[in-house]
Amino acid sequence: MNKVLRRIGIIAVALYAIYILIAQQKSLNTYAREGKEYSNQIEIEKQIAVELNTTLQSLNSTEYIEDIARDKLDMYLPNERVYIDITK
Repeated sequence: MNKVLRRIGIIAVALYAIYILIAQQKSLNTYAREGKEYSNQIEIEKQIAVELNTTLQSLNSTEYIEDIARDKLDMYLPNERVYIDITK
């Protein structure tokens, strides 16, 4: 009878250990997936930061000011030909 209880105890501990290992593996997989998502988000934000820095450096250039004036304010230089696309 004592051997049977000991075997049941060993089996129970082994099953519990297997259950814990499986649960930890699921948690590790979740954390790894989240880590990849955060890494991707960081890369996207770095690209946005580079674009914003480029825009910031060109803010005072005449070309940028002229482009904004044309696109946003519909302002044009004197003697500049403007073509309007009527299909839009």
